[in-house]
Order: sequence, then C-alpha cells, then structure tokens
Amino acid sequence: MTMKKITGAIIVLFVVSFTTNTVNATEECFENVSRSIFKFNMAFDDIILEPIAKGYNKLPSPIKTGTSNFTSNIATLLSIPNSVLQGNFSELGNSTASVLINSTFGVLGFFNPAEKIGFKPHKEDVGQTLGTYGFGPGCYFVMPILGPTTLRDSLGMVADTFVDPFAHVTIRENELFGLSGNDLDYFSVKGTSAVDFRADNITSFSSLEKNSIDLYSSFKSIYLQDRENKIANSDTSQDDWGNLEN
Repeated sequence: MTMKKITGAIIVLFVVSFTTNTVNATEECFENVSRSIFKFNMAFDDIILEPIAKGYNKLPSPIKTGTSNFTSNIATLLSIPNSVLQGNFSELGNSTASVLINSTFGVLGFFNPAEKIGFKPHKEDVGQTLGTYGFGPGCYFVMPILGPTTLRDSLGMVADTFVDPFAHVTIRENELFGLSGNDLDYFSVKGTSAVDFRADNITSFSSLEKNSIDLYSSFKSIYLQDRENKIANSDTSQDDWGNLEN
C-alpha cells in the first residue's frame, strides 16, 4: 500500500469519525488488531529499543545531554508553524527565540542557553492544533513501531511533514533558507529522539510492565492523558511518562 493510499484511508476514517459522531477516545477501531500490534511493539522494544536505550544512558553525560538538546531543538521547529495556526503568539515567541538562541549561541542546539534565560516552549504538532480547534481524538489504535495514536493524531502525523521546516529540508527535498538535507537526516533525528525518550523513561516503563494488570490498557490511558495535557499546554512534563503513572 502506497503512502498516498495510507494517508487517504486515515483521512476517510478521520472524517467519518467526526461526521457521524459515533467514535470517541474510549472506543477502539480495531482493538484485537491493536493488541496484536502492541505485542509486536513490546517484542521490538525488548529486543532492540530497550537495549539501545540502556546503552544510550551509559554515554558520558555531556554527550547524552548534547544529543538530547540537539534533537529537541529540531523538534521545536515544528512548534513554530503550529503556534501560528493556534494563534498562540506567546508560544510562538518562546519557540522562535529558543530555536534561534540554541541554534546560534547553543552551537546548533547541542547546548540549551535559551532555557537558562527563561525560554522553555511547549512542543506543538498538528494533532495538538486540531485539538485546540475542538476536534476530538477519534478512536484509539496502535501502529507498528510508531506505537499508540488516535485518528486525529495519525492524520496530524502525516500533516506534520508538510508544516515542519525540518521535514521540508529533508524528506520533502525542498531548500529552506538555503538549507537542504536528505531522508537519512530526518529519520536519524526521529530515531534518536525515540531512543532519547525511551532512555529517559527506562524506570517508568519497567514499573508499568511489572505493576500493570493490563499493560495495553495502561499504555492507552497514559497516551491519551499525555495528549490531553499537551493540548492544554499543561505544566506536566511532556517528555516524561513517569509523571503520568498515577
């Protein structure tokens, strides 16, 4: 199935879910399929992602922190157009100032002087923007490797590649401000961000696995709560699921 067909299918499901008003976040489109994919994802995590994350945590602190800062700075680029779409000019200022300061004085983002002087923007994406417009999440399901999502957020994930400046200079192969990149740059940064997130949550994930009666339902609950917090620009940490366990 081509990317266009996948995107089309997601859009159709998305439109149907909102025009019929019959699907909400507590219902699931394909629960049995999602549970099977969840098992596959957990196996992938056990065999590949968790060992890499543990190795990542053993890196010298300056290298790990610098890598985390670098990927976070690139991710903040996506917040700029989404803050405009949301009409949130306070966040627009925070995001823009953070990227500019960290990309220059922070040596391409490996250091984070912007946070030290008070700029700590919330991460914004198209799924959150749709949420601020009043679109509900639609039904919940699980994607291979990419993990939990909703109809709204899966559509937002596709749309992110059209509004994200970093995507435009990599996978979209369009120059922006004289910069250009390639697919490998984009997926390397996304992959590193995933490893960084997993490494930061080693303890939280282990605790969930040990204490959850139904791990699938626990991940679903945490994901949906995290997304609601992000849409509301909650002060709850957006990069630490440990704060959402209780």
